Amino acid sequence: MSLATFVDLTFTGLVVGSIYGLFALGYTLVYGVLRLINFAHSEVFMWGSFAAVWVMLLFNARPDMALPAAIGLLLVALVAAMLVSGGIALVLERVAYRRLREKNAPPLVALISAIGASFVLAELMGLRDRIAGWLGLDGVLAEFVSQARENAPFVNPLPSVPLFEVAGYTVRSTQLIVLVAALLMMVALDQFVRRSRLGRGVRAVSQDPEAAALMGVNKDRVIQLTFLLGGLMAGAAALLYVMHIPVTRFNVGFVLGIKAFTAAVLGGIGNIRGALLGGLVLGLAENYGSNLFGASWKDVVSFVLLVVVLLFRPTGLLGESLGKARA
Repeated sequence: MSLATFVDLTFTGLVVGSIYGLFALGYTLVYGVLRLINFAHSEVFMWGSFAAVWVMLLFNARPDMALPAAIGLLLVALVAAMLVSGGIALVLERVAYRRLREKNAPPLVALISAIGASFVLAELMGLRDRIAGWLGLDGVLAEFVSQARENAPFVNPLPSVPLFEVAGYTVRSTQLIVLVAALLMMVALDQFVRRSRLGRGVRAVSQDPEAAALMGVNKDRVIQLTFLLGGLMAGAAALLYVMHIPVTRFNVGFVLGIKAFTAAVLGGIGNIRGALLGGLVLGLAENYGSNLFGASWKDVVSFVLLVVVLLFRPTGLLGESLGKARA
């Protein structure tokens, strides 16, 4: 393996891994507070990716737009993706989980509800072409709801231009934006949970719900905040994903959701910094493995790594729970 190839695999792995880590925050936050694996989080991500695509379609995005307009449009897409994903996450908590929580349903029931909600959200997006026919939509409106089961392209108004070289490998602007933006958002969330009043409430409920309630912490609001934060991060990850791989579809969250869950478990599920570490490790392992064994072994390497980590360190690489985080 040449030095240029190694740098290529490393940088690309870090870019993909940062998206995994940002995506994994939703799994980590919900598990840290509720001890629930929210498998429908993958569809929260998917809806955010479509929101980004719709913004570009609405504003007729083009790759040759002026730089200020392109940046502004990407910011609009970021806000739209985060709002849509955050809204879907809140609806998910209200419809799929809250009633079960109030009835003290067994964890298995909540897990089944999560799987069912995942299929519902995916198929709702997959049936958009049928919905267009039922509503008699045509023209631009039909484009928003058609081609549901085909790849929906994302038009990036910010062209990917070469910035600098490292050992013969050219780093492009889109890669650097994705990596830096993901890291900044993960750091911002980590500091919010560790230092803000709302974050202290999240940590308190995660550590001891009964004691937190006695201290005046509203558990239901904390749970809503947890789902909202996870949804917002999933929406941001969705925009970064379509910037890196400019296409999405109704089932895009399935494999990516498993990868993000793997990242959360690798780092220590319930640990925000663990999600970041797990995502980066997973991204690097995938890239190195695909180079050594072939692209078809990429997913195999990821899950073998997960099994090895769980065998020797079941709590993940960091292992610290959300409730034990300290400012």
